[in-house]
Amino acid sequence: MQNYILAIDQGTTSSRAILFSLQGKPCFIAQQEFSQSYPEDAWVEHDPEEIWQSVLKTCKDVIREAQIDISQVISIGITNQRETTLVWDKKTGKAVYPAIVWQDRRTSSTCKQFAQDTQLVDYIANTTGLLLDPYFCATKIQWILDNVKGVRQKAESGSLAFGTIDTFLIWRLTKGRCHYTDATNASRTMLFDIHRQQWDSKLLNTFDIPSSMLPQVLNSADEFGKTDPKLLGKAIPIQGVAGDQQAALFGQTCFKKGMAKTTYGTGCFMVLNTGSSPLKSENRLLTTVAYRLNGETTYALEGSIFMAGATIQWLRDGLQLITDAAESESLAKMASANNSVFLVPAFTGLGAPYWDPDARGAILGLTRDTGINEIVAAGLQSVCYQSKDLQKAMESDGARATNLRVDGGMVKNDWLMGFLADILGAEVDRPEITETTALGVAYLAGLQAGVYTSLDELSGQWQCEHTFVPRFSKQERDHAYGLWQQAVSRIRCD
Repeated sequence: MQNYILAIDQGTTSSRAILFSLQGKPCFIAQQEFSQSYPEDAWVEHDPEEIWQSVLKTCKDVIREAQIDISQVISIGITNQRETTLVWDKKTGKAVYPAIVWQDRRTSSTCKQFAQDTQLVDYIANTTGLLLDPYFCATKIQWILDNVKGVRQKAESGSLAFGTIDTFLIWRLTKGRCHYTDATNASRTMLFDIHRQQWDSKLLNTFDIPSSMLPQVLNSADEFGKTDPKLLGKAIPIQGVAGDQQAALFGQTCFKKGMAKTTYGTGCFMVLNTGSSPLKSENRLLTTVAYRLNGETTYALEGSIFMAGATIQWLRDGLQLITDAAESESLAKMASANNSVFLVPAFTGLGAPYWDPDARGAILGLTRDTGINEIVAAGLQSVCYQSKDLQKAMESDGARATNLRVDGGMVKNDWLMGFLADILGAEVDRPEITETTALGVAYLAGLQAGVYTSLDELSGQWQCEHTFVPRFSKQERDHAYGLWQQAVSRIRCD
């Protein structure tokens, strides 16, 4: 009888449950999209109950589809959209406010006020590895405490809990018995000292957040509790947890210093393993926890782009230029070879290395010859140009990737991957298994469960499906990227 590891992949637009064989192969997948709410300009919210129900349903669906006995599921791993912030009542488990999504920029003015204190800005960078930005959890928590009636009093009395999505799911899956997160998710809150690996009291005081709200921080492979048997039919140990981008790095088996992966999902995230020592960026990249195993921390350098797949989603749902994201490849192939159109997708500001929350999107370079094909191609190219921004910033920090592996839903698009190799001037490796985010936490859970014995064993499972080789000359690449930089400069606000 074959056993499986269940990976819960709670993303920004959908929840998925994937059953992996112990050989790391995805065998069965269930997925469910959920609602996106935009109550005000640059606000993005999710319904916590809808997220929970989508997770529970997909877990049940995938087990039913696989037609297996629940005893065959030996462990659970959870990966999640990071920085999305929840506060809930410890007694009822009900959230006091909708989940404030990582894309949300409502605390931009708050961050600007804090930024006047240059010593605080430096302290945040040196302690957490992050920039003072609304992207992270700290000011989101503060906003909930200060703007939802009666919530601060409850928090100060110790009756409320904070968590990123992983923590919320652990709480629900264990029926409130476990209030845990892992070091990767903690490192994205702007409240966690990544050097001492503990919550920072000064930052908690600065943002006026009671420490009683915070979860205990565990290793990425650890004992996070067992599911309530009434939920799935058995008490299953939760043994692997990591934020989605760190999970993808782990799933791509980028275990050696200098190895890097880029994930193309709702956003785009380039993460480079810097080993046992954190590397402070001078180019507004993030220093973060890659993973923590047996109390030993591996660090990474990260560049975050807010709009990748979300740009194609906008072309589909907002402009209605396409009916399915898969159409973008065939349309891009038909675009003019000398496409002069640049789409800068700053719908919720610009991420790394600009960190301009007030920038807004634009389509530039339109002519009478511009059609749907050119605009769609420009949307895809914007993802590649933003990746180039990250590559240049990392190189300036002295951290050139020795290997670039890609994953996420968008990497199925050969045209996109070809242009990515062209503009980066580097070979791009697409693995056989592109479900690397979910695979990463399946690996972590498997390590804790004793299924796998070492990182070397996991590295041996990685296989390349296709390598995209750059075709542009350096002159062509530099010219195209220079035009992109001009387009970005047109929409900057800082």
